Amino acid sequence: MKTEQIRWTPEKQWDAPPVLGNADLVLVFADVAHFQTADCFNELRAMYPSAHIVGCSSSGSVIGTQISDSEIVVTACKFERGHVSLAVAEVEAGQDAGVIGARLMAELRGKDALRHVFVLSDGLQVNGSSLAKGLNEAGIAATGGLAGDGTRFAKTWVMADAPAKPGRIAAVGFYGDIRVKSGCFGGWDEFGAERVVTKSVGNVVYEFDGQPALALYKKYLAEQASELPASGLRFPLSVQANKDSLPLIRTLLAIDEAQQSLTFAGDVPQGHLCKLMKTNLDRLIDNAGLAAAAAKPENADAGGLCLVVSCVGRRLVMGQLTEEELEIVRENLGDNTAITGFYSYGELAPFSDLMQCQLHNQTMTLTTIYE
Repeated sequence: MKTEQIRWTPEKQWDAPPVLGNADLVLVFADVAHFQTADCFNELRAMYPSAHIVGCSSSGSVIGTQISDSEIVVTACKFERGHVSLAVAEVEAGQDAGVIGARLMAELRGKDALRHVFVLSDGLQVNGSSLAKGLNEAGIAATGGLAGDGTRFAKTWVMADAPAKPGRIAAVGFYGDIRVKSGCFGGWDEFGAERVVTKSVGNVVYEFDGQPALALYKKYLAEQASELPASGLRFPLSVQANKDSLPLIRTLLAIDEAQQSLTFAGDVPQGHLCKLMKTNLDRLIDNAGLAAAAAKPENADAGGLCLVVSCVGRRLVMGQLTEEELEIVRENLGDNTAITGFYSYGELAPFSDLMQCQLHNQTMTLTTIYE
């Protein structure tokens, strides 16, 4: 596999002409307005005429060990023993994301021996939990993430062989002599009493232990409650079906004072157990290293691609230390692996290579691709 990385800035436009003009896959991540224009896609198509061009808006775009908020970061890949295909769906109001996910996987599965699928989805219009369930129906490993919009939570965009637009899901299928691994770890500490979700619908929670959800959440946040929902990114929820199941992390997206409800980035099923979580900076960074170790292949020195999907909440909490989680990824994978990706509104990955895809929040999720 050969890779190259270039950037677009408002001052310099594209910083270098493409070398891999015959690339098979071009990945694009950005939190700038130019990404949303037809001009951006057309410029990329002119540079990479035969590639599938796929990307999304972000809450920070990753290139190497750097995070950018003012650039478009592009990674082009040319495969020697593998190839890729693209399936795209436009999401309409009320559509079941699970049905869409299953349809995308079926479309990709019909083409040769499908090794892995990487998914980029609208981050606000799509129920990520339902999408993950649909992706699992094919029995093929899938990873990816939900597009971001900085900390604005207004509108997200996905590019898929066409100019970027909201309400879209793109699935990239990898085929041939390709090795794909993934790692997904959190690093947050639980605190407070364990609660039972006594009333919820999908990703909206109305009651914990029979008490109004928002009132209880505010009680735990104390003086930071006045900054909700933004401060909720610093206090995610640990959710598990029972004491023996692995917990999922859920990020708060919105509150409703009238309903006293909390809206999370993924489903919080009624009857599940939950606890609030808080920051442990050292553990967040250490768990990024665990994710890298889990995703590291035996032939990492040969060079490949690492796709990073990390949560906007982690970035807000770590602040200037955020790039340290990328540096520990680089230490594990070596200098020959191209690193790109984005800070997201949700991560799609299994807990390990042997388990089904889940929607996560507040995790560092890595997908490595090597030939």
